[in-house]
Amino acid sequence: MGELRRDPIIGRWVIIDTEHPAGPNDFEKEAHTFRGGDCPFCYGNEQITPPEIEVIRDSGTEPNKPGWHVRVVANKFPALQIEGELERRGIGLYDVTNGIGAHEVILQTPYHQKELSDLEEEEVENVLKMYCRRALDLRKDTRFKYILIFKNYGPSAGASLEHPHTQLIALPMIPKSVHEELEGALNYFEYRERCIFCDIIRQELQEKERVIFENKFFIAFCPYVSRSPFEIWIIPKAHQEAFCQLSYEQTQELAKILKKTLQRVKDVLFNPAYNFIIHTSPINTEKKEGYHWHIEIMPKLMRVAGFEWGTGFYMVPTSPEAAAKYLKQ
Repeated sequence: MGELRRDPIIGRWVIIDTEHPAGPNDFEKEAHTFRGGDCPFCYGNEQITPPEIEVIRDSGTEPNKPGWHVRVVANKFPALQIEGELERRGIGLYDVTNGIGAHEVILQTPYHQKELSDLEEEEVENVLKMYCRRALDLRKDTRFKYILIFKNYGPSAGASLEHPHTQLIALPMIPKSVHEELEGALNYFEYRERCIFCDIIRQELQEKERVIFENKFFIAFCPYVSRSPFEIWIIPKAHQEAFCQLSYEQTQELAKILKKTLQRVKDVLFNPAYNFIIHTSPINTEKKEGYHWHIEIMPKLMRVAGFEWGTGFYMVPTSPEAAAKYLKQ
């Protein structure tokens, strides 16, 4: 018999197979098949992309030319556009607003075949620094309420181009999933006067069963209420509400544990597609107590099917305890 587990933050239930957990060899992987052709993100193809918005490059090199290490450009086919006004309006009972926002692509490296797990730690640091540089710049626009930084690796995870990149989307409203986390964290804080994420960290460090890696500032662990097999969170040990509050030393340690975790996912799960998302606090809005930023890594080992869509429950064939054991070995 499996277990029903309830997420203490937002109240979501999951069904976890604790008796016969699936191992890394039990999942069918979708092949990383891309369209091919000339890659617009590759070194030397700078003229193919929109002009760079921000860049880390060698001194003396020209904009939109070779010599870059991390490069940010506008998405050529943006989900939202920065120009214009929101113009909120109603159409009968429906609410609608213009598609205002920002949609950027962060090119992590000039090298087509080098993912974050393959880069040197200093190179991963540069990518993390660029995430914050862009987020801090966009938060100056008071129309934006949330900045989402996410990575799709592999076609089945939503990546349409193979070259290593991350996306950033600035939104004029707080997404529903973020709102649920904020409200859950606030309710816990008002009841217990503590951060629920800090309590989770204390319990995970005490039990050790689901912790994969730990360093001075961060832990990587499989959450007790995982929504997918081999789900991993990376979270700062000390309370910190926003991703861009990282110090220089914290950025160094985050680069180390992120690289190490993604390398372990690649090795143990045979290079699966995955998504990672930086969950951070909203901007330009009233602060809510008890929130704690973190990174969620979701290997694409299963498809969401009718049961999940119909109930909101997730069926997870590998318990987080078993997943952490595989990932630690």
